Amino acid sequence: MNRQDAKRIGILIVAACLALLLSGCANVGYYFQSVGGQLDIWRRERPVEEVIADPAIPTALKERLARVLEIRAFASRELGLPDNASYRRYADLGRPYVVWNVFAAPEFSVQPRQSCLLFAGCVSYRGYFAREDAERYSAGLAGEGYDVYIGGVPAYSTLGWFADPVLNTFIHYPDTEIARLIFHELAHQVAYARDDTVFNESFAVAVEQEGVRRWLAVGGDAEQLRQFDQRRRIRAEFSGLVQKYRERLDALYRTRLAPDAMRDRKRAIFAELASEYRSLKAGWGGFTGYDSWFAGTPNNAQLASVAVYSQQVPAFEALLAREGGSLARFYAAVQELAALPKAERDSRLNALVHPAAGI
Repeated sequence: MNRQDAKRIGILIVAACLALLLSGCANVGYYFQSVGGQLDIWRRERPVEEVIADPAIPTALKERLARVLEIRAFASRELGLPDNASYRRYADLGRPYVVWNVFAAPEFSVQPRQSCLLFAGCVSYRGYFAREDAERYSAGLAGEGYDVYIGGVPAYSTLGWFADPVLNTFIHYPDTEIARLIFHELAHQVAYARDDTVFNESFAVAVEQEGVRRWLAVGGDAEQLRQFDQRRRIRAEFSGLVQKYRERLDALYRTRLAPDAMRDRKRAIFAELASEYRSLKAGWGGFTGYDSWFAGTPNNAQLASVAVYSQQVPAFEALLAREGGSLARFYAAVQELAALPKAERDSRLNALVHPAAGI
């Protein structure tokens, strides 16, 4: 074990101990799995250059890792994202996702259940390194009457506390998707508002989209740009569809209908959502990437899993435009917003999209 590894393990253990002392017994198991999961990733990590030089590594993986280093260099050189040790080491976890996020929402509410942690604050989900643990936690919430949803995640950010690695969970994605993911996760190291998942994720999505546009403008080709624009349009249309029905359900849940009548209307609205999705995707040129989202019976928790990543993206795009496309000024403005109380932050973001609201 080298000095760097010993230092970060020490930090992790101290952080976990503090978290346990301050949060009580209810979260003991959760913090232990978090520490164990992070330690397992570190145990598997190797410097990317070392992996590329290893004659036992398949050529295809070496080529993907070399491409990641190019994307990583662009992120700091051209996008002003942190130039640190993140995405310079590689780990094969032997599984399809690094964590599984559990979203939950009450039966008659579109507001996600919050999980509050010592350093990250309150977030709209809870992540587990083992799917079995996620399913166990999800089943417990379902037993309490919550709508629940489990989503696999290929990468996550430690918010600059530690160096985040390249993982097998996304290394074979298309170039544009790898770039999008790395730009997104590095953005979390630029600005982070405690207890505001929507703000944090929407900002990161705005950065990833602008970053990929600039990356393709420098080294991409016409086909990559076309595919990126198409996927971005599809994501926006899907998010818009989900938001539309989330608002309808929110209005329903604010009524005083009896529970049985409320459930009937809820089922009907979700059926309409599924029907409108089938019509919408007919214009997507055969793209079926969201079919799995509808494979079961969509619920309030699934709506929340989409909303946290898209709700304030238009406001951040407007802010970047206001700053003349300067990422440095954009980041500074976002950091100022992150330091504000949530109500004031939301008001200022809303005014960027609806100027009359700021009068």
